[in-house]
Amino acid sequence: MKQKTDLKNFTLPALEQFLKGQGKESFRALQVFKWIYQQDARGFEEMTNISKALRAELTETAFISNLEPEAIEQGSDGTRKYLFNLGDGHAVESVLIPIEGRNTLCISSQVGCAMACEFCLTGTFKLTRNLTTAEIVNQIMAVKRDLISNPPTTSADGGAGLVINDEGDDVEDECPDSPAAIRNIVLMGMGEPLHNLDNVIPAIQIMIDGNGLQLSNRRVTVSTCGLVPEMVRLGREIPNVNLAVSLNATTDELRNRIMPVNRSYPLKELLKACKEFPLPGRRKVTFEYVMLGGVNDSLDDAKRLLKLISDIPNKVNLIPFNEHEGCDFKAPTRAAIDAFHKYLIDRHVTVITRDSRGGDISAACGQLKGKLEKKVAA
Repeated sequence: MKQKTDLKNFTLPALEQFLKGQGKESFRALQVFKWIYQQDARGFEEMTNISKALRAELTETAFISNLEPEAIEQGSDGTRKYLFNLGDGHAVESVLIPIEGRNTLCISSQVGCAMACEFCLTGTFKLTRNLTTAEIVNQIMAVKRDLISNPPTTSADGGAGLVINDEGDDVEDECPDSPAAIRNIVLMGMGEPLHNLDNVIPAIQIMIDGNGLQLSNRRVTVSTCGLVPEMVRLGREIPNVNLAVSLNATTDELRNRIMPVNRSYPLKELLKACKEFPLPGRRKVTFEYVMLGGVNDSLDDAKRLLKLISDIPNKVNLIPFNEHEGCDFKAPTRAAIDAFHKYLIDRHVTVITRDSRGGDISAACGQLKGKLEKKVAA
């Protein structure tokens, strides 16, 4: 029996080619695409402006996948953590963070991660497999569905520090978001997005397609630990997406130790790629900096950081380390955080220090997955 094709793995042009191969007109692809992403159709029988014959054919050759959360936890600050069972024994997480009434969704791109950063909980799961394009976009659609049926009752204040790229120049900012709207997508969940570009790029194309999920490219941010060739490819194929680089060290010596990727792409090479990344207008590269107590949180580190990024349009996202079981790193002191922040602010760097969010719901990436796996093992 021939295996059916998941239509959510297709961008609109790819869907046109798929249907063309079945002898269908290109406008049929647009109809199906809109039903999937704008009407959240879960079956072909819902597509009422498409002939019964075509619906019957599609039912024989294709399907529309969906994800349903296996677990949802909501924190007192409005943060929601979703665990999605992928149906093959594996699971990934997404986190919804309401910031001043605007929902930012952090999604995953892989099951586990191969980058082996010393401080990262997800890295302890190792890389199992890449997510498909469908599995990436289905996280967004599942959370949108949950927000419609269970609108937020708690609106968190600002200051979470996730990259949301509100530059203050968007007309749409004048209109308040509906409680069910997802304003920003950040690929900062489980996995290294640039290690899965063959599926991440089509997923982003679906996100920003006016006939798809209809997100502005200003609202999509891709985070990377520093895979330089893939940064070049991302900038070439989707030049207007926002870039966040997980830097976390100001010397090659330290970065080699805590982030093995640096041995392949050291700081000089990484920062050159950041400088050359095609960002339009006033947009900036965001440098994420996980502050490890007594390791990279000194004023000397702050001075070196400033020097490293001074010739790149930048903003800095300071992330105090979230201590977790099995890792020897410690959180920085409040004094160290404040001094680091102040040094950069005083030198006109745009800095956000991320608040601890979702602390009551295992909101750090990998914590909910790990907690449930322990329950199963017990």
